[in-house]
Amino acid sequence: KQWYQRRVRGTLNIVEHLNEFAGDKMRFYLSKADTAGTETDRQKVMMQVVQELCKRPGLNKTGFDMPTIYIPSLANEKQRCVNQIEDVCRDIDKSIAHTLQSILNTLDKDCDVLVEKIDEALATDAASGKHNVKAYSWWLLFQTLGYGMLLLLITQFIFSILSPSMLSAVTDEQTTQLVFQTIQPVRQLFALIPEENKYFIFGAILGVNLLCFLLAKILSRTKPRLTSRIKKLHMARRKKLLETIKPKQSDMYAKYLAQCAE
Repeated sequence: KQWYQRRVRGTLNIVEHLNEFAGDKMRFYLSKADTAGTETDRQKVMMQVVQELCKRPGLNKTGFDMPTIYIPSLANEKQRCVNQIEDVCRDIDKSIAHTLQSILNTLDKDCDVLVEKIDEALATDAASGKHNVKAYSWWLLFQTLGYGMLLLLITQFIFSILSPSMLSAVTDEQTTQLVFQTIQPVRQLFALIPEENKYFIFGAILGVNLLCFLLAKILSRTKPRLTSRIKKLHMARRKKLLETIKPKQSDMYAKYLAQCAE
């Protein structure tokens, strides 16, 4: 008797634990009802089961129903016991059909969501690519302006203290003339600046030079892009979703509807 009570207690513990997660889906059946004896014996068994369930607050529910089921082919003799196994099978079929329909509908929606997410990722990557090209163009422009003005200042400074005779001491006459002819426009440009304003102009040029480098740094900020491997993977997944999974889903749904019509 103690062994029996332990088995009952253990079984009820499991049932109570399952009831916490799927109480609305749980159903109770009196299996092997053909071996329970007479109708009176079956009623006693069911009353005993109900009493044990009522002891557990989580399992004590109103409208309790426990159909009797057994396998007719295994019955030793003709039974007067009501066999509700056909009703159970129909309920299982309905549950499977409902679950299958829900899965097929969810699969179609999930495919659309995944394709949309992939398209969004690829579109974002394309927009990032255009932004990076523009950012690089701004960087190249301001870097060129900055280094160009810096080169002009360095050139003016060097050749303001370097005379043709000093340059001729290390190079030939032809090279000296070529160098001074090349920088002559720069020297003429700086010669137009009044002597009292030269330091102010040089400071302004340095300020503009620093501003160019700052703008080059700010405007050259790029956005992250997908690698070629990731893009190929996205395209392959998109192709598989549209050309393989969705057609299979449509075919399975058509077969499901045809089976329901039968």
